[in-house]
Amino acid sequence: VAYLGPSTAKDVMLAGLARLEYRGYDSAGVACVEAVPPAAATANGPPSVKRRSSSGPSHTIGVVKAAGKVSVLASRSSSSLNTGTVGIAHTRWATHGAPTDANAHPHTSSDGGLAIVHNGIVENFVALREELQRKGYRMASETDTELIAHLISDVRKQKWMPLEEAVRQALSQVQGAYGICVISSEEPDLLVGARKGSPLLLGIGEDEYLLASDASAVIERTRRVTYLNDGEMVVVARTPSGACTYEIKTLENIKLCREVEELQLKLEDIQKGSFKHFMLKEICEQPEVLENAMRGRVTNRHSAGSRESGSGCNDVLLGGLSEHWPALAAAPRIIVVACGTSHHAGLIGEYLLENLARMPCEVEYASEFRYRNPILCREDVLIAISQSGETADTRSLRRRSGKSAVRSPAARGTHRPTRSRRCSSRGQRAASAWASATPSARRSRARPTAASTCTRARRLGSRRPRLSPPSWSL
Repeated sequence: VAYLGPSTAKDVMLAGLARLEYRGYDSAGVACVEAVPPAAATANGPPSVKRRSSSGPSHTIGVVKAAGKVSVLASRSSSSLNTGTVGIAHTRWATHGAPTDANAHPHTSSDGGLAIVHNGIVENFVALREELQRKGYRMASETDTELIAHLISDVRKQKWMPLEEAVRQALSQVQGAYGICVISSEEPDLLVGARKGSPLLLGIGEDEYLLASDASAVIERTRRVTYLNDGEMVVVARTPSGACTYEIKTLENIKLCREVEELQLKLEDIQKGSFKHFMLKEICEQPEVLENAMRGRVTNRHSAGSRESGSGCNDVLLGGLSEHWPALAAAPRIIVVACGTSHHAGLIGEYLLENLARMPCEVEYASEFRYRNPILCREDVLIAISQSGETADTRSLRRRSGKSAVRSPAARGTHRPTRSRRCSSRGQRAASAWASATPSARRSRARPTAASTCTRARRLGSRRPRLSPPSWSL
């Protein structure tokens, strides 16, 4: 979570982190840009730590981190960071390094003049760390995130440039996934965010802006949001007059115009209410959730005779899929890809599809399936399931299925995640292309055996049609 506006940044961000507690985490931290009185700036530390903005006052970045709950962080920061109106905050699930205060985000550059929070994995972590250590940088943590802070600082040391440009050049050296937010004491009225692979959205409030990985973190402040796509960055700035503005660009510095959406999410949907834990709430809400999921999709039709006997007919209506039933029914097999509890849901789906629809079905871990070279045919249907809609392995398979012309619906459980937006934007174009295909390309055929499926896959080889099939979002 990140904030720039007139309110105390720490309070806004701690409230946002509390909304993200349902995700699970092991540590948390917050950093704010704060003005330093001239006397304090002279007395405390070397000049490199205290920065001076063009408007005059010196600024510093204050950081508070804590292993454990957000409530521990709130208690530890209660007597500090009470004046800053620009800041970043984070809840961490340990990947590189143990859940300790030192490994918690935000991480800072060597001189403390820059701070960063980061979701994702830096895949060239080892190579970057060795290069930075050769240049004399010392690592204060075991994380891959700290490297990005040092990279940005190193770029500015070689040649001073605005924070936005330094972030852009540093990220060109990073391989992997990231959703980052960066602040600097040199530019205290600036907030920079960028994404590649990890979700990031901008909340637009009344002369205030928030960056977050999930809409639940901003819903208390605003319902107006815009989502960043891969390879994009956002720059939020406060002008000398006090007004706040934002600009979305590509990492190649091309300005973009992005639609602002209105969130339909309700605040009570993301609160624990009277339940002790979010898991307990989700378990108890299952009957209501199932009923809501079927509302409008299952209709009861009873004839006069069946009404007396108690028998009847249920129609299942699945909106955007209805016109594609012939193609789906002719599919030789259905492949379900998912991770975690979504994989468990896929196993239930496999049981139902095989027993009720009598259709061959396979369930695969997305984290393993993406690194294989499976035999996929044009007629196969790949169903990608993700509770958050942001699971990296599952999203990667969605992009890959589009390239190989495999039909691929996307099932998700949260408001407007990346995969859903991708399906929505491409679905209409792809559906029209599919409809205009020749009858021979779309005709139904008898379900082949496993041997004939492999033979057809080898025969297609590099000649597999490049026509993109429709993508659906359930």
